[in-house]
Amino acid sequence: MSKKDDIKLLRITYLRGPNVWTYRPTLEVWLDLGELEDWPSNRLPGFNDRLTAMLPALVEHHCGVGERGGFLQRLEEGTWMGHVLEHVVIELLNLAGMPTGFGQTRSTSRHGVYRMVFRARDEQVARTALAEGHRLLMSAINDEPFEVAPAVERVREKIDDCYLGPSTASIVGAATDRRIPHIRLNDGNLVQLGYGSAQRRIWTAETDLTSAIAEGIASDKDMTKTLLKSCGVPVPEGAVADSPEAAWDEAEDIGVPVVVKPSDANHGRGVSLDLRTREEVMAAWHIADAEGSEVIVERYIPGDEHRVLVVAGQVVAAARGETLWVAGDGRSSVQQLIDTQLNTDPRRGEAEEFPLETIRLEREPVIRLLLERQGLDAGSVPEAGRQVLIQRNGNVAIDCTDDVHPDVAYQVGLAARIVGLDIAGIDLVTTDISRPLHETGGAIVEVNAGPGLLMHLKPAQGMPRPVGQAIVDHLFAEDASGRVPVVGVAGSRQTSQIAQIVAWLVHLGGRHVGLACRDGLFLAGRRVGRGDCADWDSGHRLLMNREVQAVVIENDAGVILDTGLPYDRCHVGVVTDLDGFEQLERHDIRESEQMPRVMRTQVDVVLPDGVAVLNADDERIADMARLSDGAVILYATRPEPLADHRAEGGRAVLLRDGRIVLATGASETVCVDLVRRRITIAPEVALPALATAWAMGINPELMAAGLETFGSRAL
Repeated sequence: MSKKDDIKLLRITYLRGPNVWTYRPTLEVWLDLGELEDWPSNRLPGFNDRLTAMLPALVEHHCGVGERGGFLQRLEEGTWMGHVLEHVVIELLNLAGMPTGFGQTRSTSRHGVYRMVFRARDEQVARTALAEGHRLLMSAINDEPFEVAPAVERVREKIDDCYLGPSTASIVGAATDRRIPHIRLNDGNLVQLGYGSAQRRIWTAETDLTSAIAEGIASDKDMTKTLLKSCGVPVPEGAVADSPEAAWDEAEDIGVPVVVKPSDANHGRGVSLDLRTREEVMAAWHIADAEGSEVIVERYIPGDEHRVLVVAGQVVAAARGETLWVAGDGRSSVQQLIDTQLNTDPRRGEAEEFPLETIRLEREPVIRLLLERQGLDAGSVPEAGRQVLIQRNGNVAIDCTDDVHPDVAYQVGLAARIVGLDIAGIDLVTTDISRPLHETGGAIVEVNAGPGLLMHLKPAQGMPRPVGQAIVDHLFAEDASGRVPVVGVAGSRQTSQIAQIVAWLVHLGGRHVGLACRDGLFLAGRRVGRGDCADWDSGHRLLMNREVQAVVIENDAGVILDTGLPYDRCHVGVVTDLDGFEQLERHDIRESEQMPRVMRTQVDVVLPDGVAVLNADDERIADMARLSDGAVILYATRPEPLADHRAEGGRAVLLRDGRIVLATGASETVCVDLVRRRITIAPEVALPALATAWAMGINPELMAAGLETFGSRAL
């Protein structure tokens, strides 16, 4: 069989919000199969065997068959390469640690050209997986060698570079479980939870409630100890030493053994324990001083190091450290023993998701000092059976949350409150955390802002703890959604004016309103952006604004197809018309009958406690009522299309004799007389605007006054 030409990737679009495919971000790829349009999977000799040998877990893909092995059945029956590429990319993402279950491939009106989409939490990760999947598929087609493991590693590296760290991801995941939306604010771990004025912000395990003063205190270990001691919290006595000689003087005053550490020690860096001689103390001073801060000498507390996570004054998780040893065999060096006996532990690794770090002596001066005190260095070969101490403490990854004594819990909660941190990692040393500190001689040695959560999420031993949930519950009240009212107006006929009237009415109702429409970007009636702002970026700007109490965003079919909606869900979703297909040929939209599939996206995202506002003059739009998770308000210029909806007790807005009427079942209320009030706004605009205002809970009198004064408003 002759070599097949590459599948051409014609266009790649990242759909950042809800779209015609799914609620979630996706990567949409237009691809041209070329000659492969005539070569489905069952016509390529050996292709299926080569592909499944490269990716054995494809057997787990259900595909449209709906059961294990479904995709393999499709391969045997014969499926086209666009569909195969979809599954290859999904499997590479699965293997790289970002499980992805959603994908679709659909033909277009052009021969051999398909649209393929798959779930994409991050655009760069998705593009990398697509590139690797494309190479793998062409190799399988043409019976060429391809190394899967390096391809998976390249995808994994991109995930590490681009995706949220595990601590942040756990908080975002907990927010998602509560249906609280999130927006990533930078390439790192700064994330907004919620929209507008209801939002909170996190930066890993720090929040916008975390005091800068408290952070400053926590970073100064000597000041922290002084404050804790003054309030009766047990801490080891100690003092700052500005030279090696001063450190030994302090050690003599305190009494050996002592600890020498930097004043802003983090992750145990530069901390030397159980020092007993002048030489040890002076050497440890240089190690601590290299960390770039003041050096503290303090009393050594016997026992294990513990990390206790305190959120809003309450203990939510605790982990214990362990002492590390290696056993000599008379042949291997200390570094070799570390590599074979400690670094082979699957819990250890360089990436952030590993609960324990790989031990590298070249970057661990504290360990080198500890070895020196045992008469060893990295190249030394301990005799067979000799136990070599590698770390006295650290490796805090053994869950002990259920063992924490109530008195210990009180002391660590008090320590966090004294420093002023809403989220704190409290380091304490004790021989038994199930007993009060005054019984064991234990003490709190550090209070840390922005603590890592991984040791509690993936402990080396014991039960994972829902620390992300605890932080989200701290930031949001039990019944809080993190949302402000969002109104989406979708269509092409006078939707900008409809959106502006809605924003005006909500503004009169007392809310600080953000509006994004074709006529610009507005905040509380003030224009802050000119030109066409009915786009994803403008809508997102409003959702990020901490002053905004309600948001109105105009959308059209182009926005839905080009980027997806700028919000995950909305309180009111309005669909006015199905026009505009003539401008959408680039999306393979060629007739009006294709528009309902596009515009239904606005209805699909209505919240369960929200409302879909639909133009019943178009039967196709009225039929979208069945897609709404929330309630439905229909509007029409004629009463006939509303009859069935009203007969079922539904709400409707209609025009009768120049009056706009609000109806619930058979009950009617005249909202505004357009003729008597000399309102020149067209009924096709006034009806959806007032229906939306009704959905927002605005009373009829205010609606009428707002419609009358709309023309004189300040924009």
